[in-house]
Amino acid sequence: MEHPLVVPELAAADGFVLRPWRLTDLPLVREAAADDYIPLITTVPSPYTEPEGVAFVERQWGRATTGTGYPFVVVAPDGRPVGNVGLWSRPEPDRASVGYWVAASGRGHGAALAALRAVADWAQRDLGLTRLELHVEPWNTASVRTAERAGFRRERLVRDGLRIGSGYRDVFLYARQDGRHGGTPVESATAL
Repeated sequence: MEHPLVVPELAAADGFVLRPWRLTDLPLVREAAADDYIPLITTVPSPYTEPEGVAFVERQWGRATTGTGYPFVVVAPDGRPVGNVGLWSRPEPDRASVGYWVAASGRGHGAALAALRAVADWAQRDLGLTRLELHVEPWNTASVRTAERAGFRRERLVRDGLRIGSGYRDVFLYARQDGRHGGTPVESATAL
């Protein structure tokens, strides 16, 4: 991904929508910053200040501008932003990494699953990506279930595979491949 990217709006299951970040999403950044875990695995600022929140949103815009990835806000059916899902470029042109988080107030309603499925379907269908990778810590059973329900398959445990906070932690490597390379075909997300 060498050119500026356009982050589209995508419809996801159960009335969720994925869209580009806006400055009006600062309350979501504030809530995520107060979470014990989200700031460890992301660039969400902690402690939160409004200037740091604005800088976070601008970094999301910059990822698309520099061609390094597609950051999306996950919006609940009631119109409230509840999380983030991103698709990040890799050196291989047909592969990408994905990641997601949902703020505490949005958990338990299917946001992560709807968002992960929608972005993965779109990436494989519209961008022609053949392999998507996702890292999940073994203790995070909710994310393990989400990854598996979204069509990702666990490949292996990667020792010290991901920097989290001030150190490295073991993670499961999950992958989802399209039907062209031995994976199973996937349902499609709908672009708005």
